[in-house]
Amino acid sequence: MSAPPRLVDFDDWLAGVFERTGAFTMLIVLVEIGATSVDLAASSYLHVIGDATRWPDMTALFAASGARWNGAAFFQADRAGLVDDATAGRRLAALGRHLAKDRSLLNEGAFFNAQGLRLKLEEIAKQ
Repeated sequence: MSAPPRLVDFDDWLAGVFERTGAFTMLIVLVEIGATSVDLAASSYLHVIGDATRWPDMTALFAASGARWNGAAFFQADRAGLVDDATAGRRLAALGRHLAKDRSLLNEGAFFNAQGLRLKLEEIAKQ
């Protein structure tokens, strides 16, 4: 069975990471993006064991969380691939602590809007 067609930037990102690393653990951070702010909404991790997951699958998972979000950032828990649940939990907690202090770190991951298109945070110039 072949993977479904790629529809958005997220789909290309996921397929690319899987092609390079094989199965991997993905850290997920949901955010709510305002006009001049980005608030952390929820986080979790997921073990990716194939490249068939597409953006609608992810948004269905996010909807089930009940969190208000309009952006999501994804990070590999380890460049080598899968990590165990305890390691994923520790790395997710550390990522959350770092993001609480510096939202620009979202750019270090793969950051997408609610439509699955790539985003990049930029600092607002002081006037």
